[in-house]
Amino acid sequence: MHRPATSVERRQCAPVRLHCTLDFSVLSCRLTVRDSLLPLLGLAWRVLRVPFWLGLGLFLGFVGPYATYLDGQVRARFDDLSWDLPSRVYARPLELKPGLAMSAEALDLELDAARYTSEPGARTTGTFSHDGSRYLIARRAFDYLDGHEAERRIEVVLSANSVSTLKDAATGAALSSVRIDPARIATLYGTEQEERRIVHLGEVPPLLVAGLQAVEDRDFNHHHGIAVWSILRAALANLSAGHVVQGGSTLTQQLVKNLFLDRGQRFTRKFNEALLSLLIEARYNKRRILEAYINEVFLGQQGGQAVHGFAAASEFYFGRDLKSLSTPEIALLVGMVQGPSYYDPRRNPDHALSRRNIALQMFTDTGLLDDAALAKARAAPLGVPDRQGLPRNRYPAFLDLVRAQLARDYADAALGKVGMSIHTTLAPASQLLAEQALASQLDALAKRQPELEGAMVVTGAHDGEVQALIGSRAADEQGFNRALFAQRPIGSLVKPFVYLVALSQPQRYSLVSSLDDTAVDIPQADGSHWMPQNAEHEAHGAVPLMDALMHSYNLATVHLGLTLGLPKVKGFLESFGLTSVNPNPSLLLGAIDLTPFDVARMYTYFSADGHALPLRAVRGVLNAQGKPLTRYSIKAGAGEYVSAARLTSYAMQQVVVAGTAHSVTDQGLGYLHAAGKTGTSDSQRDSWFAGFTGEHLAVVWVGRDDNKVTSLMGATGALKVWSALFRKLPSSPLLLPRDGLEYTWVNPQNGQRTDAECKGARELPFLTGYAPQETDHCTWQEIKSLFSRNPNTSP
Repeated sequence: MHRPATSVERRQCAPVRLHCTLDFSVLSCRLTVRDSLLPLLGLAWRVLRVPFWLGLGLFLGFVGPYATYLDGQVRARFDDLSWDLPSRVYARPLELKPGLAMSAEALDLELDAARYTSEPGARTTGTFSHDGSRYLIARRAFDYLDGHEAERRIEVVLSANSVSTLKDAATGAALSSVRIDPARIATLYGTEQEERRIVHLGEVPPLLVAGLQAVEDRDFNHHHGIAVWSILRAALANLSAGHVVQGGSTLTQQLVKNLFLDRGQRFTRKFNEALLSLLIEARYNKRRILEAYINEVFLGQQGGQAVHGFAAASEFYFGRDLKSLSTPEIALLVGMVQGPSYYDPRRNPDHALSRRNIALQMFTDTGLLDDAALAKARAAPLGVPDRQGLPRNRYPAFLDLVRAQLARDYADAALGKVGMSIHTTLAPASQLLAEQALASQLDALAKRQPELEGAMVVTGAHDGEVQALIGSRAADEQGFNRALFAQRPIGSLVKPFVYLVALSQPQRYSLVSSLDDTAVDIPQADGSHWMPQNAEHEAHGAVPLMDALMHSYNLATVHLGLTLGLPKVKGFLESFGLTSVNPNPSLLLGAIDLTPFDVARMYTYFSADGHALPLRAVRGVLNAQGKPLTRYSIKAGAGEYVSAARLTSYAMQQVVVAGTAHSVTDQGLGYLHAAGKTGTSDSQRDSWFAGFTGEHLAVVWVGRDDNKVTSLMGATGALKVWSALFRKLPSSPLLLPRDGLEYTWVNPQNGQRTDAECKGARELPFLTGYAPQETDHCTWQEIKSLFSRNPNTSP
């Protein structure tokens, strides 16, 4: 229906009139001024026109160019919005499978290192529960070198220090193996000590996105960077509550503060904040602004590390991925935006709980939660573990090795910028138990030798992976890394390699070959004589080769080495990559300076069944998106002397049974069938032990930094540390392969075959085809006397 134009004039008596016309539903108004006021207005204009034009000129001449300048800064930052992302260093994931050697103590250490928390029923990811030997573990999702591992709830049953049962807790199906997400052991920061994990808006729980706006900026989707009404509403809410419950700044303004400005309260800063907020809103959409805010907001501090973004805060406070957070956990993080220090749930749990509940109420007020959900969320505990949120770089010696092995592919400066995930070989249980063993034994020895230091390297027996590395008595302190850099004489640790060279010639040598353990007198160029002695200063005459190694006879070893030829022994040692190997006869008794890491690399030749392996600390690297960048594989040596290595390892098993390391068996560790060798340097300055089981190799050094006498032998120093470790570290027995060997009963005194019943007979391995052919049968009388000692047995 056509409506005619109408005219309305208000306040007819006023000097200024507002005249509005409604024409076809369009309201138009004009302001008219009485003629009597025109002279006054003209006078005012003549007075104010100069300041007006000056002000307008100042605005156009300064604010315009300044806004253009700020706009350039905004575009430079936002068009390529990026942050320095620290690289995270992880231990190896624990791979559980039936039959794996595992104790409850070791499993607890692994779960604790990975920040699993105890929860009845283990329903929440990142939690576990156990009833005796039965464990339920709610595994987190994680990215690994061979792909993504989803969340999973598993059941593990331990029995006799091993995994007896492994099931999927949801289906009850038996599992052949399953990985537990790895412990984060260190962070490599760049110039900015900022903890951050970048997420896209689609990866953020919707409740967090909506809840953030409900608490911090309810007009976010409608304002253009600044919101006067929000400031007034916040002021009223704070006045009503008697304390600060709402902030007046928009999310855009808060983002500007974090990205561009300092924390001052000057007028110029407020002006810049408002102008920058308007410019950002003019150029970028709300989604882009919100995503930047979620990744940038400051949410906590640990020492020198600042926690930025909700994803990093989720890991920092709860040890879990952002997507797995519950409603009250989301409310806590959102509420903390207002004051991360004041509302820190670890330092100020009461403040944090109160603030979380306020945030939950705001969620409800804006329709995000109903009353039932609110009540349930308010009743929930904070759920924040007491432990520090960020892993302290508490394995400094191991990290030295990680950095060294990464250096060939990545510049050190880049590691702190690109957000890589570095997956290492460290086994938390091995590392922690090794630290305990070294500390406890050095503390006991320090009662007589307070200056004692130590170092240890633990590797997988067959894969060359470094599971633990300790460079100091104070294992978690940065300092001189003795495991990698302390070169000390290795003493008798060199002897197995001398014997291996001999046993690689089966036509000449076997474990029962007779060696000459008699005095040695070698003239030197300066006219002196080199005259080594056995440890007990006695010579033993003719001894079987295996006994010479078992009891670490120096004289027999020197005679053997000289017969083999020093160049041959030296060349074999140099095949391990050693340089400047001592060319003199003293080499045969360990006059060669090596680090514990060097020794571990050499002894891996035996533990890996005669295959040379490089030792590695890094398995691979993922980029910030979880995609593989580099994988580090191990290529074993050709294995030219496998059978000879097995013979040497068998002899080293006898070292642990009845030789210089017999205390291992005496202390109840005989079930491991370990192989090893003690080492003592000249004048008892260095105490060494290298030993391996079916699963682990460990090398221990004990000594003094000033190289003074310790009065410790290998068996009274380093061996005690090794034994203390393997009393707690679950490990499988060493079962030497029998391929290429034949076992024969022999008389060790003459090296001939004999009968098992004969006195002193031993069943020993020989390379196939090289067992002795001559037979030395003991007499019937000897057999009869043997049985007469056991009246319950008849011949």
